[in-house]
Amino acid sequence: MRTSAGRNGAAGLPEQEIQSLLSLFGGQFTNNQGTYGKSPFWILTIPSEDIARNLMKRTVCAKSIFELWGHGKSPEELYSSLRNYPVEKMVPFLHSDSTYKIQIHTFNKTLTQEEKVKRIDALEFLPFEGKVNLKKPQHIFSVLEDYGLDPNCIPENPHNIYFGRWIADGQRELIESYSVKKRHYIGNTSMDAGLSFIMANHGKVKKNDIVFDPFVGTGGLLIASAHFGAYVYGTDIDYNTVHGLGKASRKNQKWRGPDENIRANLRQYGLEKYYLDVLVSDASKPSWKKGTYFDAIITDPPYGIRESTRRTGSQKEIQKGIGKCPESHVPVSLNYHLSDMFFDLLNFAAETLTLGGRLVYWLPIYTPEYTEEMVPWHPCLKLISNCEQKLSSHTARRLITMEKVKKFENQDQYSHLLSDQFLPYQGHNSFREKYFSGITKRTAKEEKSSQE
Repeated sequence: MRTSAGRNGAAGLPEQEIQSLLSLFGGQFTNNQGTYGKSPFWILTIPSEDIARNLMKRTVCAKSIFELWGHGKSPEELYSSLRNYPVEKMVPFLHSDSTYKIQIHTFNKTLTQEEKVKRIDALEFLPFEGKVNLKKPQHIFSVLEDYGLDPNCIPENPHNIYFGRWIADGQRELIESYSVKKRHYIGNTSMDAGLSFIMANHGKVKKNDIVFDPFVGTGGLLIASAHFGAYVYGTDIDYNTVHGLGKASRKNQKWRGPDENIRANLRQYGLEKYYLDVLVSDASKPSWKKGTYFDAIITDPPYGIRESTRRTGSQKEIQKGIGKCPESHVPVSLNYHLSDMFFDLLNFAAETLTLGGRLVYWLPIYTPEYTEEMVPWHPCLKLISNCEQKLSSHTARRLITMEKVKKFENQDQYSHLLSDQFLPYQGHNSFREKYFSGITKRTAKEEKSSQE
């Protein structure tokens, strides 16, 4: 398998995406070579070619997948490995009635055409009986050469060489076709298209699932899930965002147009039939009746940087309790501490996910203080993966994937278990303060250096 190493600056995302998809299609992730993180080429054990094709229909991290016929650290080792590959496995693709072509792919180095031809000629010992067809071959074979990940230190000879039969390409083109730049309705924090598809894959979203985003914003995460055939639902506390009102986020546009909304985005991509609804609602006060279940909850909670963290309420409400309000009443919003937000999110997921359903969300962290113990947990949810994406020299966010493994009993039963783990996020805008304090310190340091 050929992957996109380090895409989006997020460590672990490709591996976890492949693991989740293999789990979805009945396979198991086994990296035989232990090359993850050291090479863009992985050797995986996959039960069948059908599973491999289904995997490539979903992944945006992997470029291509091949049936491996041989590999080695030198051309001689590769040729020896190929000679030991069972001929009966080669014959169906090399018979006289077939057409084929051989391609040379290198990572971190460019070869001349003469060098490529030389490598192809060296494979003449293979029992090819078909005709060469460079335009529309029935079978494509590839030589893959790995020259490492450091563009400033390219070795003379490759670290590893692979030869295999091409099976399928991944869905990297989705990143461009669903690009936020081309999207009808966007906001300040619309999720990158590539990350949206990765999150949907981490959530094991499949056809006819019901996927929910409690902090829906402009609905970027719903689009990725709908692309895979899931019905999508969302809520957000911001009335203007849900209804597409107010100032535009796009350059050279002052106000949003009358048709700018989440439903219009789904319509743009031919996915409107998967749109259930989007409501103005407060994530801290879920309005769902008992027995509501989602197959996946995929969300990006606000961190207080470019979008504020808010919930409904007022000081009077805190003192008096909640009473009846007239229909025209618009609730006042209060600060929504990150600690409370994650507490509510995990409790909500534990209660409303189906067994085996997944919660996928971003957790902001201040890197100097981060430890794995800071990751929120819940007795009903099992941590599946924890991948980091750097935001700055001192901050990052981690993509957390959790799976419901236990039936939810009673919210009060879990409250005392969860109270202490959210201490790093206590205080409104705690992450925001650390984020900007780091920027202020760096700016002051740069100014001091320029004056010296």
